[in-house]
Amino acid sequence: MDEYLPEVAAFDDTRAVAIDRLIALLGGARIETVPIPHDCTAGFGAAFWRRPEAYLDPEVRAGISMLAQTGEEVLRPGLARLSDDLSSGLWHERHADLLNRETLDIGYRLVIADL
Repeated sequence: MDEYLPEVAAFDDTRAVAIDRLIALLGGARIETVPIPHDCTAGFGAAFWRRPEAYLDPEVRAGISMLAQTGEEVLRPGLARLSDDLSSGLWHERHADLLNRETLDIGYRLVIADL
């Protein structure tokens, strides 16, 4: 998101509760990392980290709240850059390190609290 759609990342950040604040509100909690598999089919924001061409599909974007709520007009320039980089092979060159990974820690966390 930061590379192609920074507006989306900024919008999403305005809605997120900081994890330390959330833990304080819960009176303490355990945090677990949630690595995302390369073939994740859930369709949330980072599910397509190794298959970025999916973000070019309007139906995929419609199912990802942070993209759908940002709006196509805002997304258009970044999606055009992504499309160009995919077509030219630049995305694969820049992100070759991702192509052999099975999972990736993209920042998703599971917060577990005893209430």
